[in-house]
Amino acid sequence: MKRKTMGDALGLEFLHISRNELRARMPVNENTIQPFGILHGGASVALAETLASVGAYLNLTSEKKAAVGLEINANHIKPVRIGGSVLGIAKPIHRGSQTQVWETRIETEDQKLVSISRCTLAIIDRR
Repeated sequence: MKRKTMGDALGLEFLHISRNELRARMPVNENTIQPFGILHGGASVALAETLASVGAYLNLTSEKKAAVGLEINANHIKPVRIGGSVLGIAKPIHRGSQTQVWETRIETEDQKLVSISRCTLAIIDRR
């Protein structure tokens, strides 16, 4: 049975996945807006943490390790109205043995900055 994830609920579509950069598209629709018809900040943060988590996972040096969110912050710069989509672009800032730090830019379809986020992930032993 396939697990449903936050990414599924938000309609994320991965466009590029590598150890150095991840890109995903998210629709701005009834599932990702707030009551005033613009992209919900929480949806942007969920996109950012999803990209950072996948990126951190790809950079683990052992199958006995896992990457888990420790802290995330975001600055929401520009509102986006319902319709269309946004693009998340995540890149590593730090890839250490105990933590990783990833920055995610979320942009409109015409490359205007919507939100910028920094996510710190703890590298822990799997149970």
